[in-house]
Amino acid sequence: MLYWAVVFLVVALVAGLFGFGGIASASAGIAQILFFVFLVLFVIALIARALRGNVPR
Repeated sequence: MLYWAVVFLVVALVAGLFGFGGIASASAGIAQILFFVFLVLFVIALIARALRGNVPR
């Protein structure tokens, strides 16, 4: 998921560079949403792992 966030960020940067404002803003919005979903899932996974007692040593 983080990979797709970076892909959409790159698409947004390239589109912005060439003057495609609509595509750039849409891609940046998608990248932002995917990044925050990734962060939420990562935190949930860390909490679940800590509750199960599988803390890395």
